[in-house]
Amino acid sequence: MSAVAEPQSIPGLLARNVQRYGGLPAYREKEFGIWQSWTWSQANQEIRAIALGLLSVGVERGDSVAVIGRNRPRHYWAMIAAQMCGAIPVPLYQDAVADEMAYVLDHCGARFVVCGDQEQVDKVIEIGDRVRDIKHIAYTDKRGMRKYDHAKMNSLADLQAQGVAGHYRYEAELEARIAELNYDSTCVMLYTSGTTGKPKGVVLSNRNIIETAKNSSFFDKLNALDEVVAYLPMAWVGDFIFSIGQAMWTGFTVNCPESAATMMTDLREIGPTYFFAPPRVFEGQLTNVMIRMEDAGRLKKWLFHHFMASARKVGPKILDGKHVGLFDRLHYAVGNLLVYGPLKNTLGFSRIRVGYTAGEAIGPEIFEFYRSLGINLKQLYGQTEASVFITQQPDGQVRNDTVGVPSPGVEVRIGENGEVFYRSPGTFVEYFKNPESTASTKDPEGWVATGDAGYFEPETGHLRIIDRAKDVGKMADGRLFAPKYVENKLKFYPSILEAVVFGNARDHCIAFINIDLNAVGNWAERNNIAYASYQELAGHPRVYEMVAEHVAEVNRSIAADPMLSGCQVHRFLILHKELDADDGEMTRTRKVRRSVIEQKYADLISALYGDTKSIYTETEVTYEDGRKGKITATLRLADAEVAPEQRRAA
Repeated sequence: MSAVAEPQSIPGLLARNVQRYGGLPAYREKEFGIWQSWTWSQANQEIRAIALGLLSVGVERGDSVAVIGRNRPRHYWAMIAAQMCGAIPVPLYQDAVADEMAYVLDHCGARFVVCGDQEQVDKVIEIGDRVRDIKHIAYTDKRGMRKYDHAKMNSLADLQAQGVAGHYRYEAELEARIAELNYDSTCVMLYTSGTTGKPKGVVLSNRNIIETAKNSSFFDKLNALDEVVAYLPMAWVGDFIFSIGQAMWTGFTVNCPESAATMMTDLREIGPTYFFAPPRVFEGQLTNVMIRMEDAGRLKKWLFHHFMASARKVGPKILDGKHVGLFDRLHYAVGNLLVYGPLKNTLGFSRIRVGYTAGEAIGPEIFEFYRSLGINLKQLYGQTEASVFITQQPDGQVRNDTVGVPSPGVEVRIGENGEVFYRSPGTFVEYFKNPESTASTKDPEGWVATGDAGYFEPETGHLRIIDRAKDVGKMADGRLFAPKYVENKLKFYPSILEAVVFGNARDHCIAFINIDLNAVGNWAERNNIAYASYQELAGHPRVYEMVAEHVAEVNRSIAADPMLSGCQVHRFLILHKELDADDGEMTRTRKVRRSVIEQKYADLISALYGDTKSIYTETEVTYEDGRKGKITATLRLADAEVAPEQRRAA
């Protein structure tokens, strides 16, 4: 089929998939412990019923239809149905507090909202006095909704039934609106995480999503028999491109877990062939593995460490098809039988053909751990404004220190100041109601400023990202300051959940550390250390000793890099609370808001740059129900062991 004849919209791809893959599974969802499945033909019927229901409550062309909830087939269907009606789907983060939702719903002018359950409905009702454009609310889960005022609200199932009942009135209108869709029609509007200010509405067209899905699917040879697990926030561009864009292009199956609590069990049951996770997911899984190994018997522990040593040496080479001696291959095969295979099965990674990580830089050691098991984990570099893909790692060219080569159809260049620029068919249309930001980010020729600093390796053509351009600076003596580089090294240790490094224009670097409660709590239990709270455990002298050892190891590693040796951590503290999106310290995608933390904890930073050994602090926190409170603590300020720096080559 020629490129011209290909569908020009997501609803067009849906119709094509009904013809090509009508009887194959399109969506699965686990509910009440049982997997339910819908073929492409069945999904099409459900989506059309929702579209008819939306028409019955007055959805017009260009209306914004917000979708708030966890990953469920019906929520994806609602977004596609909105497109059928000529409306614009706007998915929101389900864990966002009411104030965050109010801004997005007001900014996009949402007239219709699809909520997952009572909790999301309550948030929308709570902000009703600030968001006055909302005309109708639909909800997926009926539990707890019986006594609500249903004058402008009903269940999504009832909305579908209402649409089907009136299909004679709405069918012709629906067909007309679908026929109007083309490559330049808006496909979705996604709001950025807002690390430096209010979130911006990124408008992505059908051209952006479909061309990107087509090119990236071709790159990794994705097809209708692949399986993905949809568990990341629907408001994030990655989930949209994987669970709608690529799913619609290739016809593969999208599987929705029952809940976040059952995610790992559901992952094992599905055994996806195509999998994406941000580094924090891989870090969390590795932490759990290491915790379990600490509790294992002597023989099992010995087998694990013995065969993992072999895997680190030859596993990635075998995965890339490089030459490995017969003895090493046989030894690896035995390890696969005894260790790697069972471990991959436990993680749910037995069938993975292509795996990706992105969003933040992943620790090299963590990355190599998974590849040594024979998991084809690769890195990509992308942005919401690029419809995800800017660079990808081709099979056989996977490394832990680069993000690959430009994705198909993408041009990348490095600016004079080291900033990375790109342009591609996936380049966003505009920031909604924000022409100034659009103009400052995308020039008239279509080049987009990423805000990241990087460079191409001349020998391989691979892109290396150093850090966020705004975060990269210089120490007082002129040496490079790249905080993310240090933070990722620190987060390799299972006991360290998060790290924030400061040092720009200073004589030396300092760090805030968040411990991982699961990993450190397990360690404390094994060592007979009693504690009653996160705060008490974080301040324990033995915990400080353990973290100090990790910081010293990281410093020795950094000292070996002449370019970044000035980034060694001289002093650190362990924070008395976890950094939290509800407190504004992180985005909903768990990116650190460095400027917020710098301002909020200015007293702690000043103390670390002084010579005091402790400091009393009060911190405002937000509880799950939205109430504000204060926690107090006296924090210990610890010195770190600094390694001798290697001399720069002449």
